[in-house]
Amino acid sequence: MLTTIVVVFIVAYAAIALEHPIKINKSASALVGAGLLWTIYALATNDSHLVSEQLGESLMGTAQIVFFLMGAMTIVEVVDAHNGFEVITSRIRTSKLSTLMWLVGFVTFFLSAILDNLTTTIVMISLMRKLLGKHEDRLFFAGIIVIAANSGGAWSPIGDVTTTMLWIGGQITSLAIIKSVFLPAVISMVVPLALTAFVLRGRPVDAPQTRERKHGLDSTVYERNLMFFLGLGILVAVPVFKAVTHLPPFMGILFGLGVLWLVGDLVHRRKTDEFKQHLTLVHALSRIDMGSIVFFIGILLAVATLEHTHILTALAQSLDQMVGRQDAIVLIIGVVSAIVDNVPLVAASMGMYSLTQYPPDHFLWEFLAYCAGTGGSILIIGSAAGVAAMGLEKIHFFWYVKRISGLALVGYFAGAGTYLLQYQLLH
Repeated sequence: MLTTIVVVFIVAYAAIALEHPIKINKSASALVGAGLLWTIYALATNDSHLVSEQLGESLMGTAQIVFFLMGAMTIVEVVDAHNGFEVITSRIRTSKLSTLMWLVGFVTFFLSAILDNLTTTIVMISLMRKLLGKHEDRLFFAGIIVIAANSGGAWSPIGDVTTTMLWIGGQITSLAIIKSVFLPAVISMVVPLALTAFVLRGRPVDAPQTRERKHGLDSTVYERNLMFFLGLGILVAVPVFKAVTHLPPFMGILFGLGVLWLVGDLVHRRKTDEFKQHLTLVHALSRIDMGSIVFFIGILLAVATLEHTHILTALAQSLDQMVGRQDAIVLIIGVVSAIVDNVPLVAASMGMYSLTQYPPDHFLWEFLAYCAGTGGSILIIGSAAGVAAMGLEKIHFFWYVKRISGLALVGYFAGAGTYLLQYQLLH
């Protein structure tokens, strides 16, 4: 049974990693893999009650992550529908490319910590189209945006899916992850940013000939500001909600979503259905990326079978014997996350190491949050932010490898070195 489960998981994982060449959506591969793995496990185990109990336990953990992501994605869509992000993007103005690079890098870094790295990448690349006329300039900026978004997501419990998984799973706490990973994350962004800004020094911003203008129905300045600050306030308040009430984060995000829905209905209550339809929560729910949500469900349930069959525990023991050093193991996981999706990698790591042996805020979990979050920047296919940038700006894989991968790799190891040095000094 164990050999069959491992083979099926490897095939499903390979199909996920090769999504673009084989032209099969990774969500389909994840769901088929999860279905096959649980079927094999159920048929090979005589105790059906035990399997059902384990499936229910895994489903509860998966549902917490899924509900949280759905709530956060919907809030971001509502803010975007009201053009709320213009509150930030409209203030970014400069005539020098290097100065613009620094501005964009830091705005992306902090915005991704509050929203998430995927949404921030889409918002910032859309902004670059309004500010930069040359496609070559936009490609460099897109590369830095990917690095900054992934670095910004790594130190925040709500900034990256993998960090959120560790937070909801109890491996890390909000304040501890911010304190320990913030500086390494900054270094992992600043090093590539400084090198790129140096290359672009002295060059002026070449603005596009014609600015894009939005036609059709729009929201007022009051509505835009209200939804922007309320939406961001709800996202930032979720870790506080968890710390005060000790309830799971998904409860806080759903509560906040209800508040946003209520305020939205009150603000638009006097408008006709035709005018307010695209501003409502119902419309926002129809716009969230359900394909990604389904992928998380499939991959987390698939990894759960490896956990319940103790395959991951055996793998952890083998890694410890072969490599021997925890920091080296986590560094390897981070580099591998540039090639394959970091969600199943982190899910597998959570199953490999128990909270009994490695309690919350242990070195292993904090360093994993940093490495899995920032390692995905090394290749453009290594993170959701990279894949989004690839599609939006038509970035070629080998162009990214040639121009950006080296910068991301230097930043990754610089940040990792900063974390290890910081850990030695503080412990």
